[in-house]
Amino acid sequence: MRVLVAPATYKECLSSVRAAGAMAEGVRRARAEPVLLPLSDGGQGTTECLVRAARGRLQAVGVTGPLGRPVTASLGLLTNGRSAVLEMAAASGLALVAPGERDPMHATTRGTGELIRAALNADAREILLGIGDSATCDGGAGMAQALGVRLLDKRGGPVGPGAAGLRDLAHIDVSRRDPRLADATLRIACDVDNPLTGPHGAARVFGPQKGATPDQVRQLEEALRQLADVIRRDLRLDVFDLPGGGAAGGLGAGAVAFLGASLQSGAETVLDILGVDDLLTRADLVLTGEGRLDAQSLAGKAPVALARRAKAVGVPCAAIPGSLGPGHEAARDEGLTAIFPLVTNRVTLADALARAETLLADRAEEAVRRAAGRH
Repeated sequence: MRVLVAPATYKECLSSVRAAGAMAEGVRRARAEPVLLPLSDGGQGTTECLVRAARGRLQAVGVTGPLGRPVTASLGLLTNGRSAVLEMAAASGLALVAPGERDPMHATTRGTGELIRAALNADAREILLGIGDSATCDGGAGMAQALGVRLLDKRGGPVGPGAAGLRDLAHIDVSRRDPRLADATLRIACDVDNPLTGPHGAARVFGPQKGATPDQVRQLEEALRQLADVIRRDLRLDVFDLPGGGAAGGLGAGAVAFLGASLQSGAETVLDILGVDDLLTRADLVLTGEGRLDAQSLAGKAPVALARRAKAVGVPCAAIPGSLGPGHEAARDEGLTAIFPLVTNRVTLADALARAETLLADRAEEAVRRAAGRH
């Protein structure tokens, strides 16, 4: 039996590469052949999985972290020398901020802009930017400023960092934007289709995950509305209801407005680049997984996107998520034929985090044996 082992990242626990390795151990114990294909959908792990598949190389880049402190991010350069892949999580991600320090009002995406600038410095003219797992809610303002866009207050001075600065935004000047962007193709891989503002927007849906209090959620919403209003007036572009505009704290909308980028499904883009459809024709079973399987998994996450493709060609697909959340049942209709969570009545979340690789191997072995009719 040939098993396509294709998990996404288990956030704050395992990278997709390590998760795939653990699953593969279980597949071998079940006397099956694993084919490893670590996945991402635009968030943490995107650069690693695509550089690995394309046999490119990683370049370390010093950038500004979400709270203004220096961090080192990775830039992926592919073998053709003109293409680059990067992820905003490496420069502006939630994993870079300790839980007690999370501050979506002041966190900035400046480092993401610096990472894009590094790609341009490396002569890349086709850039794929994965967005997701962000600590920020500044609508891509910091990213834009790092690339020469001037965001000005009523006195003509630059606004401050983060969403707090957007409340003072009065004018956008793109005349000094990095001219190399005009000759570059920038594609944004995002894992959600939420709009910038409103009940399903960046502030109300994702703000609390980044540490926002209810009052701060209200302030974040006002700041993003102010940004969208000025974009509409100065750049003559309406980003209020742009699908995916709310991804990564509004970075989706900012990338379109400030950089002329195009938004696309992160999961589908990664699956296409990795050649998943061809691999599925030679697989007898697919194993996938992520940190938490819930209703959000159906809105652009890589494991469910993979399950849909497996279902289309008649290949069974089992998921091994870290835990289950509300709405996970609907994933069965999308192509998941079996679900083997790590967290059960006998395994606590703390235990699952501590023994994730061991448990992944055990669940993978169980999934393969069940699929093959060997219990």
